[in-house]
Amino acid sequence: MTKSCIVSVVMPCFNHGEFLPEAVASVTHIEREDVELIVVDDGSTDERTRRELDDLVAQGIRVVRQDNKRLAAARNAGILASQGKYIFPLDADDRLRLGWLDRGIRILDSDPKVGVVYGDAQCFGVRSDRWVVGPFESARLLYWNFIHASALYRRSIWEQNCGYDGSMPVQGFEDWDFWLGALEHGWQFVYLPEVMFDYRIAQESMITRTRGFEKQIEKFIAIKHGHLYRHTWLQLVSQQDSMKWAFRNFRRLFRGWFIARIDVIRGTARGKFWHPMLNATRPVRHALRLRRKM
Repeated sequence: MTKSCIVSVVMPCFNHGEFLPEAVASVTHIEREDVELIVVDDGSTDERTRRELDDLVAQGIRVVRQDNKRLAAARNAGILASQGKYIFPLDADDRLRLGWLDRGIRILDSDPKVGVVYGDAQCFGVRSDRWVVGPFESARLLYWNFIHASALYRRSIWEQNCGYDGSMPVQGFEDWDFWLGALEHGWQFVYLPEVMFDYRIAQESMITRTRGFEKQIEKFIAIKHGHLYRHTWLQLVSQQDSMKWAFRNFRRLFRGWFIARIDVIRGTARGKFWHPMLNATRPVRHALRLRRKM
């Protein structure tokens, strides 16, 4: 890496020693001297992982060691130790695709309004399908997270967000909170319809362990980003001819929120006032301080 570092690839690692060499190689094989790799040992206890990390240090790769503080703190520690003006998080069991960073860098360099560039992922492990993310829609992001943590973004977003928030009730959705923060600060998102990285799917993962905690996650998001939800709702209301009509339809939509969720999945819209943002039921209700009658 030269002194003029453009991209910092930040790789948290907790007991992923068996996959770590493959993930590291996917970054070091990139033929760019302005890309640095920061590996963060988040208090690994596995002996093989410790040996692999020691080998990386011997190879001259920077390894930041800390007690186990979970994913958000590990990413923050890596970014704090990095130099790049653009950040790309990569998990220690995934693989970066060659060539993708070049296109992402060109987009960020050419348009100062763009803050995040993301793409698709090729799943491997227990699944082998392509994860097609699709073009950016703010309403879709308000409803639920659809952008993977492995995306290229400006360091200034991390600074504005005060890093990744480790206070979420369940680890695994720090990236949703992070992208909403970028949206709040007015950054644009650009989607490249190509595979940017290989995403390992395991039987048990951090995301699978979040199942059953959706209510807590949505409540956290609603409280923290309530202003964003309220602002979006008011924009929708201002587009209607009648405020009274709008709120009547708003209440009706929440009474039928199960049907509305199915419609989002099918990509259909029912009713004149339908909007995907309204289907983020708990975040919107918390943000607007409304309650759904049982």
